Amino acid sequence: MSIPVDYEILRVIWWLFLGVLLIGFAIMDGFDLGVATLLPFVARNETERRVAINTIGPVWEGNQVWLITGGGAIFAAFPPVYAASFSGFYIAMFLVLATLILRPVGFEFRNKIKDARWRTFWDYALFAGGFVPSLVFGVAFGNILQGVPFRIDSDMRVLYEGSGLFELLNPFGILCGLVSVAMLTTHGAVYLTVKAEGPVKERAKAYVRIGALVTVGLFIIAGIWTAFALKGYAITSAIVTDGPSNPLLKTVAQVRGQWFANFGIHKWMMLAPALAILGPLLTIALTAGKRAGLAFITSALGIFGVISTAGVSMFPFLMPSDIMPQASLTVWDASSSQLTLFVMLIATLIFLPIVLTYTGFVFRVLRGPVTAKQIDSNSSNLY
Repeated sequence: MSIPVDYEILRVIWWLFLGVLLIGFAIMDGFDLGVATLLPFVARNETERRVAINTIGPVWEGNQVWLITGGGAIFAAFPPVYAASFSGFYIAMFLVLATLILRPVGFEFRNKIKDARWRTFWDYALFAGGFVPSLVFGVAFGNILQGVPFRIDSDMRVLYEGSGLFELLNPFGILCGLVSVAMLTTHGAVYLTVKAEGPVKERAKAYVRIGALVTVGLFIIAGIWTAFALKGYAITSAIVTDGPSNPLLKTVAQVRGQWFANFGIHKWMMLAPALAILGPLLTIALTAGKRAGLAFITSALGIFGVISTAGVSMFPFLMPSDIMPQASLTVWDASSSQLTLFVMLIATLIFLPIVLTYTGFVFRVLRGPVTAKQIDSNSSNLY
């Protein structure tokens, strides 16, 4: 069967699609996680807590689809990456799954019994369901930038040799986790300024300013750390972009500061870190100017910048190995077959616009703020 798109181009397209899905998850489900993280801080009585919860209650399930789709895309487009990440980060992902399960349970159960202790328990469960995934996702990114302890044997089996969760909680991993928490919490605060009214909205404005400044500060610290203390990875053999998916056919060296090499070669990539810094700063200004809708867009651009910075700095690496650099997985040698990528591309081009259209329709139907009056008048029909 003749495939009209080159293998190299298909690999790059799916690298881009993977980035789009990760960024889409961070933007769409990120404000859900951020609101849940802020719940104990922006709401001080039962009505205020229900206002905050009902800003995300009707939409969180749809937003969660981005995470599921991202996992599916990794499995189908880059199977070795799926194998290495889901085995290496198994305990961390189990922790994320356990806390994410708390979200639907918390939404559904907290209002079943009118008891303060019961509702407080589920409020903190919702907080955990927002804070823990935000932290762990950032920690995972930090560990990928450093290199993951796996090797590939002669039978092409991925063998993870790490010691578990606590190995991931190294200083740089924790720093990246805090960048993620600050970024998503800020995004959630901005969303509350769009969807909430009254005291919840006013308190959220204060957290927008704090969170955005912390995000920028931690992002800059992470950048300096990456430039001067972190070893990146570079392919030292000939690069074959349309060859077989066999990571062991190349040689790789660890070089300090290598993750900044792409920015020197391709100047346009500097747009990513620029957005990561300018996005949160513009969000502060727009929030102060009572332009909440535009602030949400600039907050999303900041998230785009942070994740894109990591993605373009590592290209073509997807998951480097710090114990067997030759086994590092790249865009060029860790993908599915050309036919598989092409068929998936056609399916994506058909169904992605449908999903985006439906998402836009849902948010249009649910537009407008959540108010204390609505909560008081619909005590049994809302979360």
